[in-house]
Amino acid sequence: MIGKDKQRCVAFVPCRKGSQRVKDKNTKKFANIDKGLISIKLNQLQDIDEIDEIFLTTNDEKILEYASSLNDSRIVLDKRNENLCESSTSTDQLIEYASNVLSNCIVLWTHVTSPFLSSKIYKEAIDLYSKNVLDGNHDSLMTVNNVQKFLWNINGPINYDRKKEKWPRTQTLQKIYEVNSGIFMSDATIFKKYNDRIGKKPYLMPLKDLIAFDIDWEEDWILAEQIYLNNIAKI
Repeated sequence: MIGKDKQRCVAFVPCRKGSQRVKDKNTKKFANIDKGLISIKLNQLQDIDEIDEIFLTTNDEKILEYASSLNDSRIVLDKRNENLCESSTSTDQLIEYASNVLSNCIVLWTHVTSPFLSSKIYKEAIDLYSKNVLDGNHDSLMTVNNVQKFLWNINGPINYDRKKEKWPRTQTLQKIYEVNSGIFMSDATIFKKYNDRIGKKPYLMPLKDLIAFDIDWEEDWILAEQIYLNNIAKI
C-alpha cells in the first residue's frame, strides 16, 4: 500500500502468447534464465513490498502454469479472452478491459518486455507517484526518455530555431520526451474517467535509455541478452 491513505497498489501485467516477431518471447530462456522475461518481471515485482497485487492477464498457458507454481498469493491470474489477445488488439481495448477488472486501487501498468526496469526503479516510481500525484499537483505518472537531439519533421526542426543558431549544442536543445511504455501509474478511476492509463497532467519520470530498453524485434532480443549478461544497464 502507498500514500498517507494506504491505498492498494496493483501491478497490471498484460502479456499474450503468439508473438509474431520473437517466438515465445515471454517464456523462452533468456540470458540463461528459465522462463526468461516472465520470470524476471515477476521476481522484480514480487520484491516490492508496496505492491499489494500482481494482476497477470494472459492467454498463455505456459505463463499461467509458471506463475501458479510460484505459490504467491499476491499474484492474481487472469485468463484473458482470446479476442483481446490478438495481434490486432489495440492498447485502447486493453485499457478498457483494465478499467473493467480493476477498481479501488492505484494501477502500476508495466510489461515483461522491459527486463531492465528493476525493483529499484519500480520503487522509485512509487515514491515519485506518492510525492507528485498523491501529495502533488499531478494526476498520474509515466516513464519517458529524454531526447535532446536534432529533431526534424518535413517542415524543418521542431526543437530549435535555425534562424537563431543553425547547429546549437545538443545540451541546449529543448527537451523532448519519448514515452517508453515502461511504467504508467494512475488511480483506477482515471481509467474509467478518461478511457486512458494516464490523466490530463501526468508526472514525467525520465529513465536512461538502457533502463527503458524494450524487446520488440529479434535484434532487440539479441542485444538485450548481452546487456543483461554483462550487467551493462547498471553502468
